[in-house]
Amino acid sequence: MNDKIKVARLSIYSNTTLILLKLVVGLISGSVSIISETIHSTMDLLASVIAFLSVKISSKPADEEHPYGHGKYENVSGVIEALLIFVAAIFIIVEGINKLFHPKDIGSIGLGFIVMFISAFINYIVSKKLYKVAKEQDSIALEADALHLKTDVYTSLGVGGGLLLIWITGLNFLDPVVAILIAIFILKEAYHLLISAFNPLLDVKLSEEEIKIITQQINKHSSVFCDYHNLRTRKSGIIKYIDLHLVFPQNMSVKTAHDLCNTIETDVEKLLKNTEILIHLEPCEKICNECTLTDNNINCK
Repeated sequence: MNDKIKVARLSIYSNTTLILLKLVVGLISGSVSIISETIHSTMDLLASVIAFLSVKISSKPADEEHPYGHGKYENVSGVIEALLIFVAAIFIIVEGINKLFHPKDIGSIGLGFIVMFISAFINYIVSKKLYKVAKEQDSIALEADALHLKTDVYTSLGVGGGLLLIWITGLNFLDPVVAILIAIFILKEAYHLLISAFNPLLDVKLSEEEIKIITQQINKHSSVFCDYHNLRTRKSGIIKYIDLHLVFPQNMSVKTAHDLCNTIETDVEKLLKNTEILIHLEPCEKICNECTLTDNNINCK
């Protein structure tokens, strides 16, 4: 079993345990912020299951029906997870507003405080593992799952802090206020995740930093080719796809041109992991008779 699947499964186990713990304490205390946290964790569990399934599917090799592989399943997973976060946040806001107008006393504040900080600690450990594997494997699904747990760390700390303030001040209205503030924070995180996961589905180009690396590696060999154009980039799952047209002098052999293409591909792949490059060879169409190869240098630019 690869690391992506292992860590995705760990997220499912931890979320299930915390949901049960929060649900019991939330029902005992009647705290809307703890109930909201339970709802948030339930969304986290659903997201973890989606992430687990998506990394399993996306790991499948390319086949006849999916010649470019199954990588975009991870992006679909990320979009679904972001939408789930939106739903959870809106539900928390609605419940918080309702509790502001219909306040209730909160019981077992100490127990709720302890559970929230246990939850924050566990989710912090699991999210760190998820982020580590997500960065190593360039997995948007695991990154989305890690973001779920990261927001859960902040929300659990927020709820715990709110319960502590209620215990100190006796002001029960702080409970729904904290819940609403947490939900607003969750909405912000969900928006960034949605953009990150959705863009590759539209074949948005790679980042400017990645494109700069590509062009630098191409230009390292500019003395051996005439020009390049139609550089296009996109990403599917963990795979970065690059294609371009490379113009060579007409008297250069196909083997020499092909060897240069291989060199460029190798140079790029050393700096950008999980890269597939397609280079289209073109002869120079100039009729100035200057486009000749002399001692491995091009005279025409």
